Amino acid sequence: MTLADFTRAGLIIPHLVSRDAASVIHELSLALQREGCVPDWLPFYHEALNREFLLSTDMEAGMAFPHARLAGLRELAFAFGRSDTPFAWGPGIAKPVRMVFLLAVPASGANDYLPLVSGLARLSENQLALDALRCASDCEGIMTAFRGVELRGGAGTMALAHTESR
Repeated sequence: MTLADFTRAGLIIPHLVSRDAASVIHELSLALQREGCVPDWLPFYHEALNREFLLSTDMEAGMAFPHARLAGLRELAFAFGRSDTPFAWGPGIAKPVRMVFLLAVPASGANDYLPLVSGLARLSENQLALDALRCASDCEGIMTAFRGVELRGGAGTMALAHTESR
C-alpha cells in the first residue's frame, strides 16, 4: 500500500493559487467535494480550519497536514496542493510550507488513518521522495512520487475499498 492508494489525479493541485492556510484549505476542500470525497465542502472546510487553528500541522520539511474527521464520509482520502513558492502557514512564527495534504477522515474509521498519517510523517524524512514531489511537473508525476511512498499496516481495508470504488 502506498500514498497513491488514498488520492487520485483530480485531488492534486500542482500549482496552488492560494498563499495562506485558510485559502489553501478552501481550495483543497473544493477538490475533495468535486471528486466526491466529501458531500459538502463547507462543513468539512470549517472542521479542518478549526482543527488547524487549534493546533497547526506544519512541519520542518515545508509540509502541512490539516485534516477533518466527519460523519458521512465514505472513504479515507487526501487532497494535495503544492505551491510554486513557500508561504507562511498560520499566524505568528509560522514555518514556510510548499506542500499541503488535506485529509478527509471518516468519523467511524478513527484508527484507519493512522498508517496514512505515519506514512506522511515518514515522507518528511525521505529526501528523495520530497525532491520527487517538488520536481514533478504535473499530477501524474506527483502520483508517481506517491506510489514510491509505502505505508505500513492497519489501513489496508480502507485502501482496498478506496481503490475499488474508483
